[in-house]
Amino acid sequence: MKLSPAIPIFRIFSVDKAKEFYVDFLGFRWEWEHPFSEDAPLYAQVSRDEMTLHLSEHYGDATPGSALFVPVEGIDELHAELTEKNYRHARPGIETMPWGRVVAVSDPFGNRISFCERAE
Repeated sequence: MKLSPAIPIFRIFSVDKAKEFYVDFLGFRWEWEHPFSEDAPLYAQVSRDEMTLHLSEHYGDATPGSALFVPVEGIDELHAELTEKNYRHARPGIETMPWGRVVAVSDPFGNRISFCERAE
């Protein structure tokens, strides 16, 4: 038996806002999307490096306001990259916690991602 990495699902309410946040700001690739029909909600996948997320407009797929903890290497580089983009809806800093240094961001739908470079 082998367990693979989980793929979290975040609820979204606007594809345009999701692309602006996940692709333009966080640097993810918009890999694919699947509407069951032309007037149906969208289900999509984004990824960056080894991190994959599913984004869904479907009612009941996920709860808005979810949180995700992501271990990273190179928190200073990530912070510099995000700061350089000058995204008008988020200007994250680096917070030092007992478990590591954290850059936390919230998407336009209330979901929170905490990128953490763990303390040694």
